[in-house]
Amino acid sequence: MLRYAVKRMLGALPTLFLIITIAFFMMRLAPGGPFDKERNLPAQVEANLNKAYHLDEPLPQQYLRYVGNILQGDFGPSFQYKDFSVTELIWGGFPVSLRLGGLAILFAFGIGVALGTVAALNQNSLTDYLVMGTAMTGITIPNFVMAPLLTLVFGLYLSWLPVGGWGGGGIAHSVLPIVALCLPQVAAIARLTRGSMIEVLRSNFMRTARAKGLPERVTILRHGLKAAMLPVVSYLGPAVASIITGSVIIEQIFGIPGIGRYFVQAALNRDYTLVMGVTIFYGVLIILFNLLVDLLYGLLDPKVRYD
Repeated sequence: MLRYAVKRMLGALPTLFLIITIAFFMMRLAPGGPFDKERNLPAQVEANLNKAYHLDEPLPQQYLRYVGNILQGDFGPSFQYKDFSVTELIWGGFPVSLRLGGLAILFAFGIGVALGTVAALNQNSLTDYLVMGTAMTGITIPNFVMAPLLTLVFGLYLSWLPVGGWGGGGIAHSVLPIVALCLPQVAAIARLTRGSMIEVLRSNFMRTARAKGLPERVTILRHGLKAAMLPVVSYLGPAVASIITGSVIIEQIFGIPGIGRYFVQAALNRDYTLVMGVTIFYGVLIILFNLLVDLLYGLLDPKVRYD
């Protein structure tokens, strides 16, 4: 397994290099620059700033310089957040984004698997239709629409929860952003679990388990649920990364000091180095989570071998 993991990581390097290259040139092609303001800077001042940050060099030279710095683990300074490096900003905001996204995916997984299993055990019944109807609603309403609705109902009308801020990560401040993040994932996981569980319930090994006299609860939890998790685990790899990166909008709506908020502000301000740093960081996360999912296959399915 270790050999397989190393080979996968080495195989991911060209993908990461491609992400860096595309993001670098796309940022430079976007109109405006990091020092464009409503009030224009004097030409001499702007020239000095461009020279200080090597923005006066030809684009290929800037690219080679940036790649060389990345290989040394240096993401460079932020153009907008003075006296902060990109690395400091990422590691300052990542714990908040990780906690927000991690709790959201845990709730989404637990609730989604439970709802999908209940729907599969009651296939084509009223319970099944209600669960799947709710799941479709959750999928069709994006979280940037759900977040203001939750804020309006539970924050303004009912005054049960705060409508913004992080409050040091307190429960009251975490509820609405976590719910807004996890609802679409609950719906997707519930649908995947239902479809997979229906197929597993009709499989030969489940018939064998029942024939041996195992209680239905034990048969489902010990044998059926484990086999039904394969499609869900496949989905969880990109889902975990996307729910952490998807907190970009949620963090902006609720005013949460995570990486996503920095990313939005950096994109608006053409903060090249910060946008690049966050993009690379997210790319690495996606690669690592996909690798983790592949390794989990071996635990869930005995037929999987890493040669």
